[in-house]
Amino acid sequence: MMIFIMTDSIKYILEESKAPKTWYNINSDLPSPPPPPLHPGTKQPAGPDDFAPLFPMGLIMQEVSTEREIEIPEPVREIYKQWRPSPLFRARRLEKYLDTPAKIYYKYEGVSPTGSHKPNTAVPQAFFNKEEGVKKIFTETGAGQWGSSLAFAGQMFGIDIEVFMVKVSFEQKPYRKLMMQSFGGTCHPSPSDLTDFGKKLLSEDPNNPGSLGIAISEAIEAVVKSEGKAKYALGSVLGHVLLHQTINGNEAILQMEQAGDYPDIIVGCTGGGSNLAGLMFPFLGQQLRGGQKIDIIGCEPLSCPSFTKGKYAYDHGDMARMTPLIKMHTLGSDFLPPANHSGGLRYHGMSYHLSHLYDLGLMRAKAYGQKDCFEAGVIFGKQEGIIPAPEGNHAVKGAIDAALECKEKGESKTILFNLCGHGHFDMTAYDDYFSGKLADDFYDESSANQSLSKLPEIA
Repeated sequence: MMIFIMTDSIKYILEESKAPKTWYNINSDLPSPPPPPLHPGTKQPAGPDDFAPLFPMGLIMQEVSTEREIEIPEPVREIYKQWRPSPLFRARRLEKYLDTPAKIYYKYEGVSPTGSHKPNTAVPQAFFNKEEGVKKIFTETGAGQWGSSLAFAGQMFGIDIEVFMVKVSFEQKPYRKLMMQSFGGTCHPSPSDLTDFGKKLLSEDPNNPGSLGIAISEAIEAVVKSEGKAKYALGSVLGHVLLHQTINGNEAILQMEQAGDYPDIIVGCTGGGSNLAGLMFPFLGQQLRGGQKIDIIGCEPLSCPSFTKGKYAYDHGDMARMTPLIKMHTLGSDFLPPANHSGGLRYHGMSYHLSHLYDLGLMRAKAYGQKDCFEAGVIFGKQEGIIPAPEGNHAVKGAIDAALECKEKGESKTILFNLCGHGHFDMTAYDDYFSGKLADDFYDESSANQSLSKLPEIA
């Protein structure tokens, strides 16, 4: 039985000397392994060599590892020290405003150099590429958090970073592009005229707003054309990315001990899955080893609801169908989300680990409209003094809903959520919200059904 001594603190700071030195690997505790990625040509399970053209072997071995704890290399830990451990806050003013008996905590990742959780994986990805002598990395980005984070990490290790950014975000968030440039990276709107796939899409529709699936295709095409001189990096979805993010959850376990508390509910926004996974995997691991059961809630946008509207099936991670096939909750790799301000949460599919957990009933999901999410974000900002990124507003909304449900039922549960970053580069979206210009969410079900009808056939 767990015994906790409550404190009245607002923030819980973990000393550098007590920072975790390992990442947690959920593969070690799963009741059954997730279905394996498949080679896009043979449709047979993909082995390490199949991923080698894209990723350094150090990351590939993390993808397939079943070791519970994987050591964080010292050079990575040294860079982490610039902002890690990140603070855990008790949202006491928000609790009072909501008049809820619930206790609300949030892990704040906006203290990183680029203002989000993305450097947690950008730094180790750059490190392992550097270890194998890689000089250039191509990648994609949605709202720009991942692209700016990899540009930062590339600068730390002397690697040239080139980014394809979803066009609608490129136009809405010019300062993200400038941040990438400030760190030495190069950023292009996607679809672009720099790749064959981009040219094809622009010839069909010059106003194509772009999607993460398109940007991934362009980045991978660029890697292929480099003839082995460049690698690819991904900001979410894959196992090694989620692994790196568990530094956050490992810290949170120690900080919740400082607070004398333990979460009953964990909430995170979900686009590709790394945000929620990074916080909750270590806690879920404790549950799977016999610990306290936790209600885990993924919060996704109504306009791109892969969990709540998608199909659990093998699909490509990109629109050009160049990537390995992954079994995930998907809206189809052809699905083109509408242009909305929810930024990074516009991916057609979900992490294969989170998809597996959802299928096993170990977590659930809710879809929210962006106006409701911005309303929640503004409430949070007024009470807690932090303006959340639009993606993070989904988690804020989920946490507030959970707290209000506790109020309705008279239950004093402990809620922990991941505030993945600040919204300082997203004020145009807030301006649209305040001026009534923020578009209503629209889920194009017919487009999704058409895209799903083209799913690969797997024997």
